[in-house]
Amino acid sequence: MKIEEVVPGLIRISLWRLDSLNVYILGDVLLDSGPRFSLKSLLAAVKSFTIRVHALTHAHFDHQGCSHTLCTLLDIPLWCGEGDRAAVESGDLSLVFPPSSVRMARLGQWLAGPGHPVSRSLHEEDKVGGFTVIEVPGHPSGHLAYWREMARALVIGDVLFHRNPVTFKRGLSEPSALQHSIPR
Repeated sequence: MKIEEVVPGLIRISLWRLDSLNVYILGDVLLDSGPRFSLKSLLAAVKSFTIRVHALTHAHFDHQGCSHTLCTLLDIPLWCGEGDRAAVESGDLSLVFPPSSVRMARLGQWLAGPGHPVSRSLHEEDKVGGFTVIEVPGHPSGHLAYWREMARALVIGDVLFHRNPVTFKRGLSEPSALQHSIPR
């Protein structure tokens, strides 16, 4: 696990080897939570930070897997994009995969955590931990990015991958068509 300050007010926590699974702290907001099997590492990483809110970039298992347990243990609210709210609350992440991605949806469901009530749906221009929300639908429809103009910092979730999630080869790439809920 690696913890680093990217810019003032933005902490990146790499929960897995090769920086392939990251969560962020935006001020006092924990952004994403990793898959459910990363709970112990996540709790160890955030213990020295004040976390008042948990927000998501999107509702895939590697971003919401620990959300229910984390919000329950820390007694904090959960926020996400409106387009992902039904999947996050129900825990049925197949709602955010296209019908052609049956295998991907099954795998995601197996690795996902349970649903959790969403206390706030986020929209374009909302402010979260000193960052501005940007709606970037497609992977899935409720996908959000977080921008801080003063620091020129943008947290994009899975709009692009910096490392192929299957081969771990470095280089920017788009998620595969199987992972998009909106056709490209």
